[in-house]
Amino acid sequence: MRAEKGNIVIIGAGPAGSIAAALLNNKGYRAVILERDAFPRFSIGESLLPQCMEFIEQAGMLDAVRNAGFQLKDGAAFLFQGKHCEFWFADKFTSGFDSTYQVQRDRFDALLAAEAQRMGVDIRWRQEVVEADFSGEQPVLTVKDRDSEDRYRMTADFVLDASGFGRVLPRLLDLEKPSGFPVRQAVFTHIEDRIDDPRYDRNKIRIIVHPELTDVWYWLIPFSNGRCSLGVVGEAKILKVPEREPQAVLKQFVDAEPGLSALLHNAVFDTPVNSIGGYSANVKRLHGKGYALLGNAGEFLDPVFSSGVTIAMKSASLAAEVVDRQLRGMAVDWQQEFAEPLQKGVDTFRAFVSSWYDGGLQDVVLYQQQQPNIKAMICSILAGYVWDENNPYVKNSEPRLKTLVELCREP
Repeated sequence: MRAEKGNIVIIGAGPAGSIAAALLNNKGYRAVILERDAFPRFSIGESLLPQCMEFIEQAGMLDAVRNAGFQLKDGAAFLFQGKHCEFWFADKFTSGFDSTYQVQRDRFDALLAAEAQRMGVDIRWRQEVVEADFSGEQPVLTVKDRDSEDRYRMTADFVLDASGFGRVLPRLLDLEKPSGFPVRQAVFTHIEDRIDDPRYDRNKIRIIVHPELTDVWYWLIPFSNGRCSLGVVGEAKILKVPEREPQAVLKQFVDAEPGLSALLHNAVFDTPVNSIGGYSANVKRLHGKGYALLGNAGEFLDPVFSSGVTIAMKSASLAAEVVDRQLRGMAVDWQQEFAEPLQKGVDTFRAFVSSWYDGGLQDVVLYQQQQPNIKAMICSILAGYVWDENNPYVKNSEPRLKTLVELCREP
């Protein structure tokens, strides 16, 4: 079996992997990405948050993303039983980017990977990590070429797992642990939307609550080419997808929401409907000797606030800084410098996700008499700025959110 070596080996060429590789390449390291698939490939997580743009800018990829023709996203619209509320990112409490994009992930991920390659990152396609040994002085990965079936060993100074839902190191190192969230399911597809309502704003994601089942919600993410990503999310026992075709389930739930059904009355369902269940995941630890977990490889909460790509990019940014200091011989503390800072933002998102499914946050975002300063603070969370501790709803998210829910529910 042949042997190779790379300064830093990154598993996965998604947003976290490409951002981390670019950041490390710009610091002078030889980063090698091992990607199981070939790009472009389909992925969900298509509605970015403005916080993402800061990490894209750090990696030197901002111009490429801006020039790619993706759909502008300047806010979010929430709807439930005729109630409607919009959040404009320009009104957020935290300074930073006021807009972002809604992207087809096959194109977006391929663009970031191409930019990383342009900078000099070595990306190896259809390479699957099948074994991982961190017992020696340096990590050693056993890699299988999925085309030739040949295997080889890759020795690294450090390994970053950005494999997303593939969760390579959590599986190989027995790091997985159950998520605290109920088992939910998402049923989704892309459609030719043919929306002709002049009031419809393509610059915003729509999050729509089911008219009767308030823990079931829909996403509608418009793209720049006249198409949309459409999905419904709920507990698996409610959606009951295994009993019927996913397309029948999705169309049934769309028909149950009058506003959504009317908006999509001309839509063409021309793409297979997919389903993913039990997607919430967690791990025993985010780092260990010679490795760290990025993005969904570590923890995934829920799609409701589009937090996945933001958390992934933040983890890449944090990890690149700590890896750099460690490989330059400096003393580092991965728990204090990587895991804990990352977890602060994840915990803020978690508090908001939990409150959403409890119904409390739904009352908050749809409250018509919301004070402008409070709405601006909530808007910052929706924009992904969950690491800004000047925002009271970041610093003490759970108790403050509970108080706010109670105020919005007062008669």
